[in-house]
Amino acid sequence: MKIHFTVLCFLVLVMFGVGCKKSSKTEEAAKPAPASGSPAPTAPAVSTPAPGGGEAGSPGAETTAKMAAAEWALKQDEIKHDPNGQWANEATASSTYNDAQGAANWSASQATGAPNVDKYGDDGMAWAPKTPDGGIEWLDLKYAKPVHATEVRVRESCGSGAVIKVEVYDEQGAAHVVWQGNDPTTDLNYLMVKFPKTTFKTDRVKVTLATNIIPGWNEIDAVQLVGTDQ
Repeated sequence: MKIHFTVLCFLVLVMFGVGCKKSSKTEEAAKPAPASGSPAPTAPAVSTPAPGGGEAGSPGAETTAKMAAAEWALKQDEIKHDPNGQWANEATASSTYNDAQGAANWSASQATGAPNVDKYGDDGMAWAPKTPDGGIEWLDLKYAKPVHATEVRVRESCGSGAVIKVEVYDEQGAAHVVWQGNDPTTDLNYLMVKFPKTTFKTDRVKVTLATNIIPGWNEIDAVQLVGTDQ
C-alpha cells in the first residue's frame, strides 16, 4: 500500500478551519480503566526554508525529510502487518453517504479489511456518514477472531480528529468504553487507543464520532483490533 501525506489538504484544514470536502463531481454523483489515545507518528511535511537562509532543497534538509518519510512509512507498515492485529470483516454504521450499501463507495464495508486509502482527503474507499457536520455518528465493526484486546487503531483518512469514543464488546454483548476524549489525530493517520488487556474476549469494536467538531466530511479507512488468545 502506498501512503502519501497530502500537504494541500492539511494546509486548507489549518488555515481555513475546514475539514475534507467532497468534490463537485462527487456531490453529483466499545469497561477497562480509562486509556490514552494518541496518533501514530505524523507523516512528514514538506520542508520550509531554514532560519538563517538555509534552503529547503539543501542536501541536509533533503536528507532529513527523506529519513522522516522513511520512519513514517516503516511505522505504517509495522501497524499494517502486526501479528497480533486484525482488520474488521464486517461493519455497519449509523449512516452512509448516498445511503451506500454493500461494497459501494463510502459504505460501512469500506472500513473493513486493511487500509487502502493512499492520500488524505475524500475517498470512496473509506466510510463516510450521510452528511457532514451532522453530529453523532458511529461505525460498528466485527472481527473474525475473539481476543483479549489491548489496543484499537482507527485509521482516519479525511476530516481527522472527530472520534470521541471507542468501545469493545464482551461475549455477552455488553459495551466497555476503552477510550473517550479529544481525538488528536491529524491528516492520514491512526488514533492509537491503548488500554489494559481485557479480562474478556472481544470481536467487536464501536467507534463514535462527533462530526460537527471537525468541519467537512469525516472518513475512516480501516480499524485494527489488537489482542491475543491468552
